[in-house]
Amino acid sequence: MTMTNGLARGLVALGLLALSSAVVSAQEAPGPADSPWRLVWADEFDGDSIDPERWNLEQDCWGGGNAERQCYTAFEENARIEDGKLVIEARLGEARGPALPAHLRAGASAEERQATTAQPFTSARLNTRDKGDWRYGRIEVRAQLPEGQGSWPAIWMLPTDEVYGGWAASGEIDILEAVNLGEPCRECRGDVENRVFGTLHYGGEWPENTYQNRETTLPPSENGEQDFHVFAVEWSEGRIEWFLDGESYGYLTQRRWRSSSEAARGRPFAPFDQRFHLILNLAVGGHLAEGRNVGGVRVEAFPQQFIVDWVRVYDCPQDLETAQACVN
Repeated sequence: MTMTNGLARGLVALGLLALSSAVVSAQEAPGPADSPWRLVWADEFDGDSIDPERWNLEQDCWGGGNAERQCYTAFEENARIEDGKLVIEARLGEARGPALPAHLRAGASAEERQATTAQPFTSARLNTRDKGDWRYGRIEVRAQLPEGQGSWPAIWMLPTDEVYGGWAASGEIDILEAVNLGEPCRECRGDVENRVFGTLHYGGEWPENTYQNRETTLPPSENGEQDFHVFAVEWSEGRIEWFLDGESYGYLTQRRWRSSSEAARGRPFAPFDQRFHLILNLAVGGHLAEGRNVGGVRVEAFPQQFIVDWVRVYDCPQDLETAQACVN
């Protein structure tokens, strides 16, 4: 798909990067009021910079496998702490970097590892791999989402160990995705894009994969811009449920998912029975965003900011093995 007319004129040259110390005690940080959940990992973004003990900053220009149009960088202009919040900012400006992400470069040929590519935007993608990895629990993120054609903020989880094979045989849990918020939308309330999604990806390795999702709509904003909302998922053995501001808007059980891997035989809850890590990112364009609403990427909408107030992860102290005691 092509970008909005005039993109070339706007490009600017840029150069192109298990629970650990983030664990907190139950006495210091209990779970939500009247809740069986116990807080075990959190980032309130109260420091001066992004905490390297909690987060990895990914660096590549791959496009996420979705023909996205950003390079992910470690630049402060793309990811930083401001006023006690994490700011992920997507900006117009050409950059060049690795053509593959780190996890794919590891098994690639020498030529593929050295290959680079350019993209017309920069942004940031943070993950907690090997710094915060969980099997089951409640994950909450309070965030303000960006608007504009081509914006694609996401809060999601990937398997740390890929026990059942490459994507999506080992699964993917999307806590929150939204594209093109604020743009015209015939099927949306008020004729304005206001939908958010929670999704599971599973099945075989691409392209033998599939997905299912649940969706809801954001309430009208009070001041003309997106409000902060709490996006959450409760993940227990055999069940995943999504929440917006504390209200459930759908769930899926093991009867609705599967893994085609030989390693999943005899494991009825696969692939969502392994440890996953958390990802926060703001993509630009890509198949999902560019194929909806008015189409393409509206360059004039950028820069855009995905602002995260806090991230909190809870376990179920009554039932650490399955977390079912905290959801039944």
